[in-house]
Amino acid sequence: MSNEVVLSVKNLSVVFHTPDGDVAAVSDVSFDLRSGETLGIVGESGSGKSVTASSIMRLNNSVTASTSGSILISGVDVLTADESEVRRVRGSEVAMIFQDPLSALNPYYTVGKQIAEAYLVHHPHVSKSDARAVTLEMLKKVGIPNPEKRIDEFPHQFSGGMRQRIVIAIALINNPKVLIADEPTTALDVTVQAQILDLMKELQTEFNMAIVLITHDLGVIAEAAKDVLVMYGGRVVERSTVEALFSEPTHPYAWGLLGAVNSLSSSGRGALATIAGSPPSLIALPNGCSFNPRCFYASDICRSEVPPLRPIGAQGSVAACHLPDSEILTIGREVASR
Repeated sequence: MSNEVVLSVKNLSVVFHTPDGDVAAVSDVSFDLRSGETLGIVGESGSGKSVTASSIMRLNNSVTASTSGSILISGVDVLTADESEVRRVRGSEVAMIFQDPLSALNPYYTVGKQIAEAYLVHHPHVSKSDARAVTLEMLKKVGIPNPEKRIDEFPHQFSGGMRQRIVIAIALINNPKVLIADEPTTALDVTVQAQILDLMKELQTEFNMAIVLITHDLGVIAEAAKDVLVMYGGRVVERSTVEALFSEPTHPYAWGLLGAVNSLSSSGRGALATIAGSPPSLIALPNGCSFNPRCFYASDICRSEVPPLRPIGAQGSVAACHLPDSEILTIGREVASR
């Protein structure tokens, strides 16, 4: 199978213009993603995860948002391409699973019509009967029981987990090279979450697609991703493999996230650790490192200079922190061992 780079994001920055001021939602984000790989993006609400995803799909309003950098999908820069080219890429080369499957589906149309519509947009010369046959096959692939009957049912007739499978079917009907999954399991119970993650893995193997998985849940990242970006205040503060994140985290914010995760070994030993303070306002970010007001290890340089991403440790991680490497690695290993 091909292992080509299918998504390359370079120096992506997004600023929203509001009556209260400019909101620096994303600042200087870069990453590459290859076929068959899964990249997890984690961080608190407001860290820039979903704005990064919507930028890849070029869904940000060009009137209220200024976007710079480049986003190459199969060689097409979606930030500079004309609208007709973006429409061709969106759906056929890159597709998205949105957070709420119920609001992503139109209650007026049957699920079969909505899936077929996504197919016909990119295959206008295919007959409706052929599109229905393709839709039926996709319903089978995503595990909808009795698809011959349920293809003509409406979204409200499906459970939350089944609706999520319908949304996945819409996203995959054109066999895209990149799938963006924005909190795909948030509203689902634990059992259904596991089923959806297993389904995404199976379909990824079948289609050899790359996945960008956006979530608050480090457990989901551990289960489904190979590499991970940790975002805070619109910036990437750590980039590493999932294995390195859980064995040797290299940024104080990642330490806080890991410390707030419960485990069987720590059960019953007191309250979960928390990160003091609140996420920063993206209209008025703190000087220096955005995390410095909440960081126990912050010093004067943290309050005056934005730390660049730099390699730390032997596992290929990069992090934006002013602490010495030896201190970062020592603390990170201690946090991971708890």
